[in-house]
Amino acid sequence: MARSIDYGNLMHRAMRGLIQSVLEDVAEHGLPGAHHFFITFDTTHPDVAMADWLRARYPQEMTVVIQHWYENLSADDRGFSVTLNFGNQPEPLVIPFDAVRTFVDPSVEFGLRFETHEEDEEEEAGSDEDPDGDDEPPRHDAQVVSLDKFRK
Repeated sequence: MARSIDYGNLMHRAMRGLIQSVLEDVAEHGLPGAHHFFITFDTTHPDVAMADWLRARYPQEMTVVIQHWYENLSADDRGFSVTLNFGNQPEPLVIPFDAVRTFVDPSVEFGLRFETHEEDEEEEAGSDEDPDGDDEPPRHDAQVVSLDKFRK
């Protein structure tokens, strides 16, 4: 059996490690300067912990902002937890890194987007016909992560 390098998973692990390092630093020292984060995550992930009323309001995904008011921020290898204010009501959230879809710090025009295998399957499901008539499986080019949309 041929062995191959799974660059996609290795990249995701590295990107999650970067987010973990950033959040650990912010938990210890606070947000420096104008830094703030928009984090979008999959609320259907089984390890996401959030209030039932928030899950009902955001049944698929949710974007949170870590900026002016947050408490109890902590991060480990699995994910992070934070208490955020929703309409003057503090709510704790536990978000595994596997549930994170995007992490953006607009103050420095930095962003990460996690492509999932499910999204790839949905895109491919729309094209059942092979226009060339080949039985050969389609080749996939390397995934390039572009940060240009976050730059001025």
